[in-house]
Amino acid sequence: MKHTLLSAIAALFISSTAVAAPETYNIDTAHSFANFSIRHVVAKTSGSFNDIKGTIKIDRENLANSSVDAKISMASISTGHAKRDDHIKKPEYLDAAGFADITFVSSKIESSSAGAGVMTGKLTMHGVTKELSIPFTVLGFGKDPWGGERSGFEAHTTIKASDYGFTWMKKEGAPVGDDIEITLLIEGVKPTPEKAKK
Repeated sequence: MKHTLLSAIAALFISSTAVAAPETYNIDTAHSFANFSIRHVVAKTSGSFNDIKGTIKIDRENLANSSVDAKISMASISTGHAKRDDHIKKPEYLDAAGFADITFVSSKIESSSAGAGVMTGKLTMHGVTKELSIPFTVLGFGKDPWGGERSGFEAHTTIKASDYGFTWMKKEGAPVGDDIEITLLIEGVKPTPEKAKK
């Protein structure tokens, strides 16, 4: 009887102190976007990278237990003008053929308020890797119309193209600026048991 009581108390203690494992969501490429704007002469132009892949592991109760591993295809740039997109992909600008992907791997995530935080990690672009901190907001979690589970995130940051080895802004009379304002709109989908096994 004493052994049974001790076992019950131990089980209750373990269950009350157990930490929920982070949930894993795959970035849904069809519903995720890396939007950007950059100075063009005296105005601004904008566009988006539409091919984002990766994994988000998030602990809803403790964001510090979360992580992000993402990859963006340079070739997926879209500015609403096909001729301009082809030009931007050339070596004088993005050099999409020589440096196919932008990657971000988090090293630390900190909570700044309820449902918001800052993710710090290594951003690699154009062959250059730098540490970058990106403020983000957790937009929510919910069921989709197809029976799956979704998560939503939004993040904003500004980077300097020159920090990553780009030189277009250094040319005399260059029409394109150095600062790139970035907005990440990310939708995650929780993998089903069948997909998770593959």
